[in-house]
Formats: sequence, C-alpha cells, structure tokens
Amino acid sequence: MRYLPHSPQDRETMLAAIGVNSIDDLFAEIPQSVRIKDGFGLPNHATELEVDRYFRKQSDKNLAASGAAFFIGGGAYRHHVPATVDHLIQRSEFLTAYTPYQPEISQGTLQTLFEFQTQVAQLYDMEIANASMYDGSTGTGEAVLMAHRATKRKKAIVSGGVHPQYIEVIENLSDFGSKQVVKLPATPQTLGKAEIEKIIAQLDNETSCVVVQTPNFFGELSDFTALADAVHAVKALLIVVVTEVVSLGAVKAPGTMGADIVVGEGQSIGVGLNFGGPYVGLFATTKKLLRQMPGRVCGQTVDADGKRGFVLTMSTREQHIRREKATSNICTNAGLCTLAFTIHMALLGEVGLRKMAISSHNGAVVLADRLAKINNIDVLTETFFNEFTIRLNGHNANDIVNALAAQNILAGLPVSRLLPHGDNDDLLIIAVTETNTDEDFDLLETALKGAMA
Repeated sequence: MRYLPHSPQDRETMLAAIGVNSIDDLFAEIPQSVRIKDGFGLPNHATELEVDRYFRKQSDKNLAASGAAFFIGGGAYRHHVPATVDHLIQRSEFLTAYTPYQPEISQGTLQTLFEFQTQVAQLYDMEIANASMYDGSTGTGEAVLMAHRATKRKKAIVSGGVHPQYIEVIENLSDFGSKQVVKLPATPQTLGKAEIEKIIAQLDNETSCVVVQTPNFFGELSDFTALADAVHAVKALLIVVVTEVVSLGAVKAPGTMGADIVVGEGQSIGVGLNFGGPYVGLFATTKKLLRQMPGRVCGQTVDADGKRGFVLTMSTREQHIRREKATSNICTNAGLCTLAFTIHMALLGEVGLRKMAISSHNGAVVLADRLAKINNIDVLTETFFNEFTIRLNGHNANDIVNALAAQNILAGLPVSRLLPHGDNDDLLIIAVTETNTDEDFDLLETALKGAMA
C-alpha cells in the first residue's frame, strides 16, 4: 500500500531538474541481476479504509495477552497498568519533550526524572540511581563494563541464573573490550546455595565483578549477603539483576544484601508488554561509584533567587560521544517509559506496591500447589516470588505450549526457547501476577491434565 502524492507532471519537473529522462535512470548503476523483477507482491494503491480493514484482519491473527489466560514471564510481565498512566503520559508537554538539554524550559521533564531516580534508589535500597537505561539487558552489560572500569580488572563471573539474553549482551560487550566472562551452567537444579559456593570458589584477584539475579531466570529467590562479603573480600563488585521489579514490594532489596550495582527491568511498573518494547532499564549504585555510572543523572539545586530547580549533572552528552574515552556511549534515556514508571509508582505508593507483590506471590503459590498434584509434573523451584519452573516429564514443553495456545491459554515460557542446549526440552517457566484469576488457574490446570494424559 503506497501513497505517492506527486502527479506525473510533478515527476517530470523533478526529473528535468536533476537531468535524467526517467526514474529508471536513477538506478542505472544497479546491475539487472540483483534487481527485483516481479515487485514485492503489494497492491499498487488502497484507500485508508481498505488499509485499516486489512491490518485489523491481520492483527486478529495475534493472540494478545488480554485475550487469553496468560502465564508468560521470563523478563516481561503482564501487570495491571491504571488508565491514569496512559492519560498522563500523552499530555503534550510530556509527549513532545525530546531530551532536557535546556533546563530552563525542561523543568517538568527534569523533575519527573529526579523523582524516578528517587523511586529506583528507594526500591533497590541504593544511594543513587540514574535517569534510566534502554532496558534491563543493556543496563546489565553497562554494569559489567562499569565494574571493569572501577576495579581496573577484566574478569566477570556470571551466574547461570541470569537471564540468557542478558548474558548474551554481557558477552557481546565483553568481546568488544577483550574482557573475560566466566559463565556458570544454567539448570534449575544447580542454582541456589550450591551455585553461590561455586561462584565463591571462582573468585580471585583478577575478578572485577560477580553478576547474579534474584528472582533468577528460573524464578528462584536468593539472599546474596554472604556472597557479597566474599566478593568484597577480593575487592570485586557485586552486581545484582532484578527482572521483576514488583518483587521488591515483598522481598529483601539488593542494596540490603550488600550489592554495589543493581540493575534491572522496570517494565512491570507502568509499561505494557508492547510486543517486546520499548522498556526501561533501572540502574543504581553507591555514591562511591557515582562517577563511573553510565547514562545521565538529574540533580536538584536552587537558582539565583533561591527557588528549587532541576538540572542534568555529572556528565554531558559530548562526553559520551568520545567513544573509547567515555564512561559510556549511551546518550539518552527511556524518557516516556520512565514517566510511565514514575506515575504508576506514585499511584501505587509503598502500600499499593506491597499489595500488588503479595497478590502476585500468593497466586503463584496456589497455582504451584495445584500443578504439583498433576501426574508427571514436578515443580522444581522451591523458593520463588511469582515465577517458577516445572518439569513436564516425558513431554516437550514447546509442544504443550503450542497446544494450549490453541485453547486461548498462554501457558508459559519453554526454557528451550532461550536455552536450546542441554536437557531443557521438558522445562516450562510459569509466571503469575495480580491479573490472573481463579478461572485462569482452572483453565491451565485442566488443559495441562489433558495434555499430560
């Protein structure tokens, strides 16, 4: 469907102005052998109504989260986002703001960023947070690079419980910088206290950081206080990843455990699933490491008249463009998503966040107990927040998920989709949030009993 506003006379005038006889002359340098001869199979033109009807028909082929019993997690979660959030972020003064270089005309945007930083620091129990990263995975990669800079070392030890896609980002950025990544195996049976002991055994004077996650990719919760002590004993840094930020309404904050850098995904607060993005990366650290922190920082100050004001501080855009000499090459932040996060968090407050977290956790406990009673299903995760891993003994998790999707049940995330190697074909990660109902649990339980029979 193409819309070309120029008339034949318009085209002739433009071609004459640039000195060619036809549009084909503009492509004379492209060999005939590589040109597409039969077009793209698209209609030449269509009305707006026809285009709208066509794409609505195509979208009906999707099974949306809102149209099914939804149990998918794995780093992106379906939570209820109040209508107020969407209404406020679409106000013109927020929606049209690009980036607040000129504080005198950007006070509203700067204040929301300052409030966002405050919320993240309080959630993580850390001293300072930045104005956001692109998402949780890029934030994690930046955290590892930051640890290398701060310690002047090149070895990162990464838990097998860290989200596989986050690990890929760490490895990709490490390859560019010739840094070493020691990655532990990723299976739900080997994580927990046993893995912490393996990490401690790997620590040495070359280690810059240890990267761990709670709840981890398989849903297991961990307390890293003892690990933090061991990491600090070799003068390395502990990086804790949190992909489900709602968990912090119910479990111990990473800063309380002794984390030096905390990163994660903020999508659960204020930001819908959106087919995978855009999302918002959360990043916090200690004051000691402030000058090594990537991204931008918004600060509060007073003007010449003593009135409160907000400015970007600590770094400039130009610093980030200096490539290898820069602290980071990230030049912006996830502005609209941080605003949505800030508004939703303000609406929830501490009490609301705790209720949201407890509701998600209680639902997950109920569902895990019910699924554990089904023949050939083993619940592998012992300590979890709202996500747990089950083994479908004798059945392929991907096949089960596809079969249940045909019944309008999105049953979870097959581990083999992100960890295709190893004995993962029968592992399924199931997530529960406050949006799930008893009816959803009934549908999943009944469907799994039928599929496992």
